[in-house]
Amino acid sequence: VQLQASGGGLVQAGGSLRLSCASSGRTSSSYAIGWFRQAPGKEREFVAGISWSGGSTAFVNSVKGRFTISRDNAKDTVYLHLNSLKPEDTAVYYCAATVIPATSEVSNFDSWGQGTEVTVSS
Repeated sequence: VQLQASGGGLVQAGGSLRLSCASSGRTSSSYAIGWFRQAPGKEREFVAGISWSGGSTAFVNSVKGRFTISRDNAKDTVYLHLNSLKPEDTAVYYCAATVIPATSEVSNFDSWGQGTEVTVSS
């Protein structure tokens, strides 16, 4: 499966963005999708994930209550809604696909998008 992330940008603290992860490939809707982020000088971290059906989601504690994730399999797209953004959310955000359910481990994700940059100013 091929992934393409988009929707990043510059936003003030407290603002919102919607990131999109468009997938292509015959079985793209069969994959669970995870969103990760990597800030300068830091390791890539799991942010949120959604099962192939959309029925199960997971979030890192630091974004719970602020970010939501959804998918539209008819459009082969997963969305990450970033609300109440904080400067510490500044990072390059990546989406990735996996056939392994309920995982947040970077090594379990096979296909990665190119990343979209989110900058939150204070």
